Amino acid sequence: MKRILVVGAGGQIGSELTPHLRNIYGDSNVIASDINCCACKQLGEAGPLEEFDALDGKKFAEVVKKYKVDAIYNMVALLSATGEKNPQLAWKINMGALLNSLDIALENKCAVFTPSSIGAFGPSTPMDNTPQDTVMRPTTIYGVCKVSGEMLSDYYFQRFGLDTRSVRFPGIISNVTLPGGGTTDYAVEIYYGAIKEKKFTCPLPQGTFLDMMYMPDALNACVDLMEADPCKLVHRNSFNVSAMSFEPSQIMAAIQKRIPEFIMDYDVDPVKKAISASWPNYMDDSCAREEWGWNPKWNLETMTDDMLKVIGEKHAKGLI
Repeated sequence: MKRILVVGAGGQIGSELTPHLRNIYGDSNVIASDINCCACKQLGEAGPLEEFDALDGKKFAEVVKKYKVDAIYNMVALLSATGEKNPQLAWKINMGALLNSLDIALENKCAVFTPSSIGAFGPSTPMDNTPQDTVMRPTTIYGVCKVSGEMLSDYYFQRFGLDTRSVRFPGIISNVTLPGGGTTDYAVEIYYGAIKEKKFTCPLPQGTFLDMMYMPDALNACVDLMEADPCKLVHRNSFNVSAMSFEPSQIMAAIQKRIPEFIMDYDVDPVKKAISASWPNYMDDSCAREEWGWNPKWNLETMTDDMLKVIGEKHAKGLI
C-alpha cells in the first residue's frame, strides 16, 4: 500500500486531491500537510494532518520519515497573478518547496509529483495545438518557476534516477475551493457570479482562448500518471494535458442556456490580459494520451451543468 504525503494540502488542488487520494489508498495512508492547518482542518478529521512550512527541510524530512512516505505530491505554489506582485517571494516558495521535495525524496527513495502549467509557455510558443516539445520562454515569474521546475525534476531523474512526474495543467475549474490568484480564475468566479448576482465582470478580453479543465479530470490526471508504467513514459516533466478550450463569451453563452437573465461585461485587468496573451489557446496532449492513457471526461456543457448545480445548492444553504 502506498504512503503518500500531500504538501500544500490546503490549496486549490491539494484540498481536493487529498480526499481523492484517500478514497483510493485509504485515509491513514495519505498524509495532508500545510503551512497553516487551520485552513484545512477538515482534512485532519479524516486522516493524518501535519503542519509545517515546505521551505523547512528539516521538518519536511521528519514527516516523510515518520510516516515512511513513498510518494510526495508537491502542490505548493504562488500562482501567476499573485506571483507578479512579489516575484522574489514566488521564486523562493515555488522553487524552495520543489528543491526540498526532490532532495528529501532522493534521500528517502520516494517518487515526486509536481504540477507544471500552461504558464510554462510564452509568447514565442506556438499558440494553437501547442506541441509537447517546443520553445518555452515564459514572461512571468510563475512561468519561469514552472520551466525551471520541469528541468530540475528531469535532472533529478536523469542524474539520480529519482522517479519524478508532472503534468502541465491548464486553468483548473472547481466548485469546492475558491480561486487563489490565478489568471484563469475568471472561469471559476463567473459561476459564482451567475448564481449569486446573475452577473459577472470579466477581467480578460473577449476572444481570449485558454485551455481549461474541470477538477475531477485534474485529480484523475495526477493519479493516472503516478500509477503509469514507467517503462512507457518517454516524457516525464512535463506532460501537456487539456480537456477544453474556450473564451469568455463561450462560457457566458453556456451559462445563459441555463440562466437566461445572466449578463456579463468586461473590465480588463492589464496584468491578467498580458499573462493570458502569452499562454496557448489550446495544447496538443497526444503524448499524455499515448504514454499513459490520458482521457478527460468533462467538457464545457457538462461542467457548466455540474458547477451551477453544486454552487446553487451551496447558495441556497447560505454557504456562499
